[in-house]
Amino acid sequence: MEISTNLPTPARALAIGAHPDDIEFGAGATLAKWAAGGCELVHLVCTDGSKGSWDPEQDQAELVARRQEEQREASRALGGSGECIFLGWRDGELDSGLRQRWEVAYWIRRCRPEVVLGHDPWRRYRLHPDHRNAGFLATDGIVAARDPHFFPEQSLAHHRPTALLLWEAEEPDHVEDVEGFVDTKLTALLAHASQFRSTMGIDDPASDEQTAGFRERVRRRLADHGAKAGFAQGEAFRIMADL
Repeated sequence: MEISTNLPTPARALAIGAHPDDIEFGAGATLAKWAAGGCELVHLVCTDGSKGSWDPEQDQAELVARRQEEQREASRALGGSGECIFLGWRDGELDSGLRQRWEVAYWIRRCRPEVVLGHDPWRRYRLHPDHRNAGFLATDGIVAARDPHFFPEQSLAHHRPTALLLWEAEEPDHVEDVEGFVDTKLTALLAHASQFRSTMGIDDPASDEQTAGFRERVRRRLADHGAKAGFAQGEAFRIMADL
């Protein structure tokens, strides 16, 4: 399979994630690289993240507020403004219906990104339904946003991005060279402190060994991705450029 590399730095990129932290896992280093080149970053998070804890006594409203602030901090760490869009659908119950598509199309039209990034909804054996549905909202939202007869009541000009990058792809065919931006990705990921135990395998935040183990796992994954295109570190995607 032919692998393309390194899109020109877009003026604006819109990353669509199911939960706070998904964007940093999927494309954090790429976004950091683009931000360093002058790109405006926009984070759109579909769910409220209210189920992102293994503690049955966790107050969900408190968790939602904490995860939103963590997402803003992660945006700033990557070079963004810290302003994030939260659609607020209940964690674990995200649907890819017309109402949700309306919202995603609205933000694509309003933000007018050159590049959209999101989950690959066609990845086999994907367990979490929110990841599947967030991926379909990115693809279906682009279709709705680009064509003027979808949702005319929005009173916004239609907009067609130049490319869609899907992370977690079953068959990636595009790699971004992210050497020099791995530490930035890690800083953004570690801003999601509420997810240390459930997502990052850090049971004890004071344990340098556990944190170092997480960092090493991320670095190995980026090395594997980069090797597909001869880079020391990379982030791999499925690219769709005929939108």
